[in-house]
Amino acid sequence: MAKISLEALRSIDGYVASALVDSESGMLLAGDGSGINLDLAAAGNTEVIRAKRKVANSLKLNDTIEDVLISLAKQYHLLRPLESNQKLFLYVVLDRTKANLAMARHELRSFEKTIDFS
Repeated sequence: MAKISLEALRSIDGYVASALVDSESGMLLAGDGSGINLDLAAAGNTEVIRAKRKVANSLKLNDTIEDVLISLAKQYHLLRPLESNQKLFLYVVLDRTKANLAMARHELRSFEKTIDFS
C-alpha cells in the first residue's frame, strides 16, 4: 500500500488528530496530529468497529456502518469505515468547542474519495 497522508484533514475545524486503521489487525497505517496515542487509539477503536458490526449482523440489519460517533465532554471521536475498503477506517479526533460535526462528516466523505491505494 502506498504511503497515505492525512494532512488534508487538518483543515477540518477543531482538528486534533487522525488515523487510518486496519480493522482486521487494529494496526495504525497512517497517523497525524498530536496529544493522543494513535497506536493505542487504533487498537481500541478497532474493537468498537468490530463490536458494532457484530451487533448489526446479529440484528440482521443488512447494512453497513457509515460512521460511529463518540461524544466526549471535550471532544468528538469519529470512526468512518471506508466505502472503498470496509477493512479500513478513518479515525478523527475533534475539539468539540471548535468543530462543526456535520461539516466534519462531509469533509471526511470527501477526503475518502481522494485516497489513492495504488
